[in-house]
Amino acid sequence: MVTAYITAPPDAADDLARTLVEERLAACVNRVPCASVYRWEGEVHDDEEVILLAKTTPERYPALEARVVERHPHEVPCVERFDEADVLEPFGAWRAGAVEE
Repeated sequence: MVTAYITAPPDAADDLARTLVEERLAACVNRVPCASVYRWEGEVHDDEEVILLAKTTPERYPALEARVVERHPHEVPCVERFDEADVLEPFGAWRAGAVEE
């Protein structure tokens, strides 16, 4: 099982989360507001963002990543993959079924 860690501006996060679920790229996406401090093009930025935790499978991750890059408003979006060593079996089965095409 895989969780994608994505950050997005608040005005793009809801649409991005819904798109991933509607297109069966993620079984669910948790949205968590956050404040991010980061360096971009030599300057330090302090912005409100939303963390998206997208639950998917190893097979669907490449398509999820491509879709995030396509729809994300940032030139270089934050998309990180977390491979999970242990997942509650019923949750893992639900996740796999929810992203099947």
